[in-house]
Amino acid sequence: MFLQFFTSLRDAQVPVTLREYLTLMEALDADLADYTVENFYYLSRASLVKDERNLDKFDRVFGTVFKGLESLLDAMEKAEIPEEWLKKLAEKYLTEEEKKQIEAMGWDKLMETLKKRLEEQKGRHQGGSKWIGTAGTSPFGAHGYNPEGVRIGQEKNRNNRAVKVWDKREFKDLDGNVELGIRNIKVALRRLRKFARTGAPDELDLDTTIRETANHGYLDVHMRPERRNAVKLLVFFDIGGSMDAHIEQVEELFSAAKSEFKHMEYFYFHNCLYEGVWKQNKRRFTDRTPTWDVLHKYPHDYKVVFVGDASMSPYEIMVPGGSVEHVNEEPGSVWLDRIIRTYPHTVWLNPVQQKHWDYSESTTIIKRIFANRMYPITIEGLENAMKELTH
Repeated sequence: MFLQFFTSLRDAQVPVTLREYLTLMEALDADLADYTVENFYYLSRASLVKDERNLDKFDRVFGTVFKGLESLLDAMEKAEIPEEWLKKLAEKYLTEEEKKQIEAMGWDKLMETLKKRLEEQKGRHQGGSKWIGTAGTSPFGAHGYNPEGVRIGQEKNRNNRAVKVWDKREFKDLDGNVELGIRNIKVALRRLRKFARTGAPDELDLDTTIRETANHGYLDVHMRPERRNAVKLLVFFDIGGSMDAHIEQVEELFSAAKSEFKHMEYFYFHNCLYEGVWKQNKRRFTDRTPTWDVLHKYPHDYKVVFVGDASMSPYEIMVPGGSVEHVNEEPGSVWLDRIIRTYPHTVWLNPVQQKHWDYSESTTIIKRIFANRMYPITIEGLENAMKELTH
């Protein structure tokens, strides 16, 4: 059964490895699952799932392979309850006084009794207080009543009294197209890491200190620079206008990027990049930085990210004087092309859902200028953008 579980996960495109499967088997040998399917679910999920986008696939495979099981005991693995036994034939209605007269067993006795019933019962049963069936007061079955029991084969809850529910799946679907929160953004941005030790030696190098102390026979303390992310990032944020609808999402991206990259510079622009950018929106008309200065100040090894919805008039991109705020001498496309030629690793992140991009002519133009290196601000989109920047 466990081998079938492993192969089913592979068939469902969940990237599990043989090493992870063997680790799960070692954990089972150490009794970490405690013989319950619920504990085994969490144990196997922790061992086999490395990316939350695969949680839904994992849940579906788990529900299929271990459908109907509530214990990992061999006797219960081998037992099969014919589906026709569990078909609903009648509903059991009891008065409150009758309900109080039905005895609750407790967990240990409940599971021990269920095992015995599975071994003893030979046919379908309806009504009554002992066998697995329907419309009775037995702790096992469907469409009846017991103060605590194991619900088997019932499509939904009725009395909210089952200790465990079989055939019930309560896991939220996750995929790579959901919008990002700060935590997910940080995880995706970490793919753009390149660590190096630079700066003043202010961190204790414990391994070298121990080795050199042992070699010399006296305490020989060695220091080293702190290990930092050496990737240098330059970000251009589209601000105002239609971007106001995406301000919360962009703020999250900005906050996550600032915490992940020590070497990060950013500038603002509106709609399309022209001859000037700025650092403070309140002083956008009085304190601008010439785009030429940006190109000359930051070396070509910087990774460049544009963040904007690319929603504007096509004239703002393609025509001199097309800007809505000033008379630009050169088209925005010229400045975008200069950035791309100066910085080989450049991408555009778009907060608009990708399915809407084709309805915007300006988005299509920007995407073409960036050689299709435009990505949605989703888990999958941000990961693909980081991969592009590392090439």
